[in-house]
Amino acid sequence: MAIDTPHIVSPIAVFDLDGTLADTAGDLVGTLNVILEREGLAPLPVAKARDMIGAGARALIQRGFEAVGKELAPDRLEELFRQFMVHYGENICVETRLYPGVVAALDRLEQAGFILAVCTNKVEEHAIKLLDELGIGHRFAANCGRDTFPYFKPDPRHLTLTIERAGGNPSRAVMIGDSRTDIVTAQNAGIPVVAVPFGYTDVPVRELGPDLVIDHFDDLFAAVQRVMRPLAA
Repeated sequence: MAIDTPHIVSPIAVFDLDGTLADTAGDLVGTLNVILEREGLAPLPVAKARDMIGAGARALIQRGFEAVGKELAPDRLEELFRQFMVHYGENICVETRLYPGVVAALDRLEQAGFILAVCTNKVEEHAIKLLDELGIGHRFAANCGRDTFPYFKPDPRHLTLTIERAGGNPSRAVMIGDSRTDIVTAQNAGIPVVAVPFGYTDVPVRELGPDLVIDHFDDLFAAVQRVMRPLAA
């Protein structure tokens, strides 16, 4: 007679990309500045524009034009968005770098049996290309972008569908992000969230109510252990 064994649910850690795993500001703002200069407008310093990142390319373009006092009609925005996507796709990993400690943190999570996934508001093609160029794309069971599903962050379904695609379970999941968008997404999905303070946000992440904030990826594994739901008895 067969003996039933309990099904072990693997934990899953879902990462945002821009401002969480990698500092992408140089290349994103660099592409924004190419668009601004094509329109005869002054470029923006990276330090000023970095907190405009996080809600996707269209929002970055809109925020950039607002910052230089220029209005954009919807049809013009779409044309500039197309130009942005082409230029950025060709210059996606010029200045972009992983944050210190990312690789070791992924190693530690994998050694503990975690599934890894990415849930980003980058388009999927760009997210896959960037993570491959950074040398870590193969580590993620799912890499889901703004266009992967009919929903994108802060809609919680973007996160829950990413977890499903990766073979995880929301009951054993944690989100790691850097912005209001990530924190709200996780909270609306009922999933604990660990925030990093070195990414792209106009409000300090500690004021946005994440479960924990870490200052370095060296602290991620301990933080994840603290916020993860315990296995049911």
